[in-house]
Amino acid sequence: MIVVVPVDPPREGLVLSSVVDESPLSDAEAVSLYEAAVADVLWAVASSGGDLLLNYRDEETLPEAHAGGDPEAEVRALALDVLGEDAEVRFERQVGSSRSARVGNTVTHLLEREGVQSVGMLEPTVPLVNRTEIDGAAMSLRRHEVVLGPSTEGSTYFAGFSEPIDFTDAYATPELSTLARHAADDGLSVGFAPMLPTVATAAGLRATVAGLEARRAAERPGAEATAALVDELGIRVGEDGGLERE
Repeated sequence: MIVVVPVDPPREGLVLSSVVDESPLSDAEAVSLYEAAVADVLWAVASSGGDLLLNYRDEETLPEAHAGGDPEAEVRALALDVLGEDAEVRFERQVGSSRSARVGNTVTHLLEREGVQSVGMLEPTVPLVNRTEIDGAAMSLRRHEVVLGPSTEGSTYFAGFSEPIDFTDAYATPELSTLARHAADDGLSVGFAPMLPTVATAAGLRATVAGLEARRAAERPGAEATAALVDELGIRVGEDGGLERE
């Protein structure tokens, strides 16, 4: 399975902006959190049986307020800093005017033009993912044409395909049920991966922090980069269920 991770250049106001609005994090801290989550996701893919492809947004697909600079260089620097300069990483720019179009173009190209057996779209904001979920999804794609990984509030952290679907508005909210419906409408079998939170929303960040605390208590560490940053920032889930600083 080719594992595609769509990564934005780590810029303030571009990455995790909704988390800043609903958490104690500043814009700069949100960038650090994004970079840590990307690191954990890339390590998970590198340790799995999948082949990594980083799908970066360039000036044509970035919001106008965040255009400029060299997005590809920023994404390459982030990835190679995590994996090492000799890492086997494929970089491709995203093409399309919406998320649905960008995912659809990438998946369809890989399946139909390059003839790969399966493609998994893995969000860069799911630090709790590990090789077990990735390799398990690859196995599920031998039985189902579409495999979805549910995340917080009806979103997905993973969407795998061995056959393309109609991607028109496929990532409309709530994307989990929308993707499943599109697959079913195309007569494709749908399987599901274990649920995992992402740090792309405040609710997902709360669930991730709680998950990190649980893993620490159970002496089953993981998501090292994100866990280290959460500790550094003193972020925890308070008694009222909200995020707070120690």
